[in-house]
Amino acid sequence: MTDLLRQEIAATATTLVVKVGTNVLTRQDGQLDQERIAQLAAGLHHVRQSGRKVVLVSSGAVGAGLGRLGLTQRPADLARLQAVAAIGQSLLVEAYERALSPYGYHAAQVLLTAGDLEHRVRYLNARNTLFALLELGAIPIINENDTVAVEELETTFGDNDRLAAIVTNLIRAPLLVLLSDVEGLCDGDPSRPESRVIPTIERLDASVYALVRDRPGGRGKGGMASKLEAARLATAAGESVIIAGGRVPDILPKIIAGQPVGTLVLAQGQTLAARKRWIGLTVKPRGRLVLDAGAQEAVRHRGRSLLAAGILQVEGKFAKGDVVGLRGPDGTEFARGLTNYAQEDLEKIKGLRTGQIADRLGSCPYEEVIHRDNMVLTLPVGKPAKAP
Repeated sequence: MTDLLRQEIAATATTLVVKVGTNVLTRQDGQLDQERIAQLAAGLHHVRQSGRKVVLVSSGAVGAGLGRLGLTQRPADLARLQAVAAIGQSLLVEAYERALSPYGYHAAQVLLTAGDLEHRVRYLNARNTLFALLELGAIPIINENDTVAVEELETTFGDNDRLAAIVTNLIRAPLLVLLSDVEGLCDGDPSRPESRVIPTIERLDASVYALVRDRPGGRGKGGMASKLEAARLATAAGESVIIAGGRVPDILPKIIAGQPVGTLVLAQGQTLAARKRWIGLTVKPRGRLVLDAGAQEAVRHRGRSLLAAGILQVEGKFAKGDVVGLRGPDGTEFARGLTNYAQEDLEKIKGLRTGQIADRLGSCPYEEVIHRDNMVLTLPVGKPAKAP
């Protein structure tokens, strides 16, 4: 059985990003499940044989390291956790190379940190490298560089679901597939037999997030909440997302055939240009600006630039050219953009009319705090301001 909407989405998806989680790739004892990796490799081959390109974002390095070392839980201290990841990463890539080589593909290991993609030049270099690997017929295997990523230094993506969404935006892939240990977003607790997978989500709103039933524990970091956040990032740029079971036989062939498996999250906005994806959906904001209701209306609904007069509050420490988040009076972020002013200067000119800026700073280098061309809405027009 196929679904016409899914068939259309699959037909236009010339490139796929596939993310697979630790709980799918490892057995109960924590060791890599070689049979499942072989099944995944067969699915990736099927995608390639259909004429599509595919990039794999794979968790499992920490899980593989835990299994190799005979550990039953993730270390609490950062150094040991990174050491476990270093041991497991080589096992993970070796397993993919072994599984893909019978089909004539090489596994190309790509390790990234958030800093690699928040720096514009390194972001472009990463994109060019991925395109080159795809042209050479390799299958990029992307993972967070856990051995150097440090959350306190803001060099971590948080989890590989978010990394997969960022990679989707990086290469402008029309379809992101998140393979999980559950078969999609359910209308109840996934462990209960009466719960059913929701086939399609047209809009990510509070009612959707309320369905999340994540439980603590396990070898992986992500859960359904992180998958919905990844879906938000990808669909906000105009791409579609499917959350499906990584243990379902032939799951990738079924997806590209348009079969109704998993949960399809439809694109929430218009397709964004590459630069705006970087501004709005990749870089973590260095600060936040809280706007009054009039400025929020002008920016969000009337396509205006942000002026100093509409700023109520300046939060964080940032420099000129950094990405900052824009929030309404209720604290909900609705846009991001590149600021023309550093935090120190904005503290001095917030709430002032443009003609008053020179009196306060000695000059008025920019009329706009953030020009419309350097701004991206992160909460689509028409979506309620109160977001989860």
